[in-house]
Amino acid sequence: MEASLSTPVKRWLEHVRVLAVEIGPRGSTRQGERRGSLYVKEQFEKLGLQPKWETFRSARSIFHPHLIGAILMLVAFLLFPLGGRLTAALAAGISILVLVNEVLELSFRNNLFRWIVPKGDSQNVYAVLPPQGEHHADLILVGHIDTQRTPLIFKNKTWVKLYDRFTFVAFAAFILQAVLYSLAALFGWTWVWYPTIFTAICAILLALMCVQAELTPFTPGANDNATAVGMVLTLVEEFLRQPLYYTRVWAVITGCEEVQHYGMIDFYRRHLHELKSPRAVVFEMLGCAGPAWVIREGIVVPFRSNPRMVALAERLSAENPQWGAYPVKISGGNSELSDAVRFGVPGITFFGLTPDGEAPFWHQPEDTFDKMNPLVMEKTWEMVLTFIRRLDREESKL
Repeated sequence: MEASLSTPVKRWLEHVRVLAVEIGPRGSTRQGERRGSLYVKEQFEKLGLQPKWETFRSARSIFHPHLIGAILMLVAFLLFPLGGRLTAALAAGISILVLVNEVLELSFRNNLFRWIVPKGDSQNVYAVLPPQGEHHADLILVGHIDTQRTPLIFKNKTWVKLYDRFTFVAFAAFILQAVLYSLAALFGWTWVWYPTIFTAICAILLALMCVQAELTPFTPGANDNATAVGMVLTLVEEFLRQPLYYTRVWAVITGCEEVQHYGMIDFYRRHLHELKSPRAVVFEMLGCAGPAWVIREGIVVPFRSNPRMVALAERLSAENPQWGAYPVKISGGNSELSDAVRFGVPGITFFGLTPDGEAPFWHQPEDTFDKMNPLVMEKTWEMVLTFIRRLDREESKL
């Protein structure tokens, strides 16, 4: 098997091995994440590049904001029956506050919860590769270095589906509580407290889910997302050997993706004004399934890949049936495509889901180097490289 692999895929696998085995778990804002970023910086330097290291402050957990929201919904539930319309109004205000901040959090926007959760230091590492011809556009290649904890909700496919459905049910219950308590404050209805017992149960379950998650270890993160980092590093070497014609490449390895994309958001805030006709190609979980590209993703709030880039992926897939490539939709999760969409950058994610939507070893202790599928990675490499070179060639027509 090893002898039949192309040289780029062998190098790609070696990057994955170092990150997942030698460095291991890389929790957001933790020492492992920093060691992973240092490895990336060293690899850029070995290739003769001058990488940039940019630090930022980030939340330390994706679960903290939702734990705060769950606790506040329970406070509102307990407060409601204590003092007529006054406590009904206070309970309504708290419920609306939670709802607004949850929507903002799921949309990757600043909110009260982000201000008050514990913070830590993290970093992005990036390098820039000029085109060999006239600079027409910028292409941002994205992979995140950090890994997530291993909570029960990601134990297997069944648990992930339950988690996905629960998020929608809990969100609907929060809306119901905010509406009913607001009506109670206006009309003095006391009976509305009883239907919100269901909301209280959802809030308790959400709080328990968050606490349980915080007690679990971080995954080694071979598939999620050492494969993406390794892909970016291997592409950099390829484009140094044979540069793109019209496209300047930004190879960006972000920190803190697993806590709602603080690293990617920081990158766009710093550098969006420097980019010329930018586009983003994001990589997620490329080692076990695929090749596949994302059409739509999101938790409650949806984000979509750029139609033109999706059309290119479809054309290439049809022209190269040996890849067995296919489109996917993500429910209950996001990639850094969502940040490109928010900042007005056309983007697409290559995401190694199975055809039925399962993410192999997603946030599981079993996400280790021995699970890598070199044949899948070979096909993914061919598709990604062809996609980017075709994207570059199309710049000459624009």
